[in-house]
Amino acid sequence: MSFSIRRQIRSSYVIIILLMLLPSVIGIVAFLAQTARYDLIITNVSKTNRVNQIVRTAVSAELWDIVAGNRKFSEGSQYEIIAGIRLNLEEIIETTTLIQNRQLLEVAGRAVNTLEVYVDRLGEQIEERFPVSENERILDEARGVIALVSDILQDFIVLEIESAERTNEKIKQMARLLVFGQLAIVVLVTLFASFAQRSVSVRIGRPIEQLEMLSNRIAAGDLDARADIPHVLELDTLTENLNRMARKISALIEANIREQQNLQKSEMKALQAQITPHFLYNTFDTIIWLAEAREYDQVIALTRSFSSFFRISLNRGKDWVTVAEEFEHIKSYLTIQKIRYRDILDYSIHYDENMMNLPVLKLLLQPIVENALYHGIKNKRGRGNVVVKGWIDETGLCFSVSDNGIGMTLERLQDVRNQICASTDPENLSGVYGLYNVNKRLALYYGDKARLEIDSMYREGTVVTFCVPEVERNV
Repeated sequence: MSFSIRRQIRSSYVIIILLMLLPSVIGIVAFLAQTARYDLIITNVSKTNRVNQIVRTAVSAELWDIVAGNRKFSEGSQYEIIAGIRLNLEEIIETTTLIQNRQLLEVAGRAVNTLEVYVDRLGEQIEERFPVSENERILDEARGVIALVSDILQDFIVLEIESAERTNEKIKQMARLLVFGQLAIVVLVTLFASFAQRSVSVRIGRPIEQLEMLSNRIAAGDLDARADIPHVLELDTLTENLNRMARKISALIEANIREQQNLQKSEMKALQAQITPHFLYNTFDTIIWLAEAREYDQVIALTRSFSSFFRISLNRGKDWVTVAEEFEHIKSYLTIQKIRYRDILDYSIHYDENMMNLPVLKLLLQPIVENALYHGIKNKRGRGNVVVKGWIDETGLCFSVSDNGIGMTLERLQDVRNQICASTDPENLSGVYGLYNVNKRLALYYGDKARLEIDSMYREGTVVTFCVPEVERNV
């Protein structure tokens, strides 16, 4: 049988394609399956957190309005809220894979049924004109059930996050195996090409040497390496496939990097959703004592600011708001805090009207303002003042938060700057988590140039400034 270069190259081409595609396809399918599982877990965590917020706030507030006489029982939306909670729980149960987590949600569903029983009893008592004290007793029992449901949902969130961490580790392991497998394939292709070189004539020796050099560069990590088409019929297809393989390896590595960045962004979203409980408790306590003091105008102003604060915080799950909405969010927050700390807090907000409709990443200013209040104003004697500004210059959209609080020493200022820029576990941070989180999100969404700048003088105050480029987003 005569020796055919065409037949040998064709056979080599088939072998190379099988070696290249089969492990890659298996790895990609497994990788996509794990990624889909991770996305499902994150979705469940986000949805459960929203349900938890409704359980902790909406139901109790609705029942309180009824007991307080602000609304008739028949006019209240308590049953619609409970039905919505139950429907969301059923949807989450359908997408939850772990039996333990499903059972936990089923327990929460039974607790919601118990809550509905208390609501029914409250309606019966109101209809039969029971004393207010009896209605308040039922309300307290209902609040106990609400707290139980909230604790169960929080436990479910913790279990789902742990499951997400395990899934994330599997994704990382599969990514490493995929890279090692591709490198092994490159080595095999190199050896095969070397063997084929010995069996061909001198006429095609030079093109094969070029292919060998290409495969060696790919094996060494140079994924930008490409080989020119030799214009030899028997080698053209092989050269094209090697170039395609290099592009595919490079694309897979870039996709893995993007995936890791997306995972970090998802984790940041989960952290954003965790509004501190003491802020909620203190605000509700303030509403209660204002109502008891019959300062109804203050109650209305505080409740309106509280509603606006969470409306913008949630923003239907979107990450971007307009500059005007971001400043409205800050105004709502400072209105709440001013009512609570009326004797020690003043504030002012100024920004360029030309920037009001431009998009910006949400929840950038509130952690900085909160830091100014709790670490600056509250630690000084006398009345404090917080000033929030926004303007446009050549760098883009600029924002600043300044206070006349206690300020920082040079040593503390340097320590804060080092901590917010360090790649460290957030649990190890010392009182700068809010600033660290904002700085981290600025870097993730806007790049390394968007960083916090902090200036402070002890007993004089602190100024925090940052600028971001203008971006085109639908908000």
